[in-house]
Amino acid sequence: MGRLQLPCHPCLLLAVAAVAAVSTAGVRCAPVYRADYLVDSSQLVDMQYHMGPVVSGSPTNLYLIWYGRWEVAAQAVLRDFLASLSAPAPFPAVSDWWARTPRMYTDQTGANVTGTFAVAGEHYDAGYSHGASLRRIDMQSVIRSAVYAYPDPLPLDPYRGVYLVLTSPDVQVDEFCRAVCGFHYFTFASVVGVTVPYAWVGNSGSQCPGKCAYPFAAPEYGGAGGGGQVLRPPNGDVGVDGMVIVLGHELAELSTNPLVNSWYAGDTPTAPTEIADLCLGVYGAGGGAGGLVGNVSHADDGSSYNVNGVNGRRFMVQWLWNPVRGACYWPQRQRLMPPSPSWPPVSCHDGSLHAIALND
Repeated sequence: MGRLQLPCHPCLLLAVAAVAAVSTAGVRCAPVYRADYLVDSSQLVDMQYHMGPVVSGSPTNLYLIWYGRWEVAAQAVLRDFLASLSAPAPFPAVSDWWARTPRMYTDQTGANVTGTFAVAGEHYDAGYSHGASLRRIDMQSVIRSAVYAYPDPLPLDPYRGVYLVLTSPDVQVDEFCRAVCGFHYFTFASVVGVTVPYAWVGNSGSQCPGKCAYPFAAPEYGGAGGGGQVLRPPNGDVGVDGMVIVLGHELAELSTNPLVNSWYAGDTPTAPTEIADLCLGVYGAGGGAGGLVGNVSHADDGSSYNVNGVNGRRFMVQWLWNPVRGACYWPQRQRLMPPSPSWPPVSCHDGSLHAIALND
């Protein structure tokens, strides 16, 4: 599922009270890639606003928690991607992608999703404080450890803060690879002390690149014969370039649906279909059906990308649902993509938690 959270909306505190007694986190997830997931369709998608907040703080402060043992080069790629969300770069830029899709969503006050992000703090948990095998609910404890760490805790920022837990290739997470590649939710006050939005994304390079790092590895569903294209990653790291795709997916959905009561399609907030879910697997015009990536750019070294970032970086991100055009959209003169005829192939929610209380 993927999404951040946000500003000073009173409903954040109400939401905490509503779910504080729940012991297992139900979250919205970025599902694993399936080569046959998207197909051309003229089906109409009923994307609706449900009166909740969006992530509108300017700037929105990003707090990074590096869980496990990370290489400096890998960290630099992810930092540059996050910096690119609100920094100028040659067109089409990461900031163009953000401005022409997530940025267009608003809340009931008329506030748009933020266009400005800042990495405001980083915490290094190289000692695996909660072990090398995590449950999804453990992400909240990882955040708690970071904001209460001695002597250098991360700030506890309930008004403009978004927390990103990034796990190294050797860290196993419940349902990682089997059902999810990343997720977003919000913390419980009973665990962290306040409600803050957060997302988790894992490095799948050694665990399941064909499920969570496609199109930089052969898809495990359908294989190359199913239409899947394998491309050279723009930054030379299958796992990290795959993380960029999932991270963009999660940030887009978290920003537009931080409390699971804002922007989504579907009949129930317990299983919302969000703006990135609708365009899963689409990276260029003609993409989607049968695992086709679509028309993307290719660098002189043979690597593939579809957006430019800061420091000369290039990245691959998926298309997102544009609320004005009512279609998956990209900031280039390319044809719009129709939506998928079905919802994500896996359930990303634990049955023990229902988000209905968030609408109270």
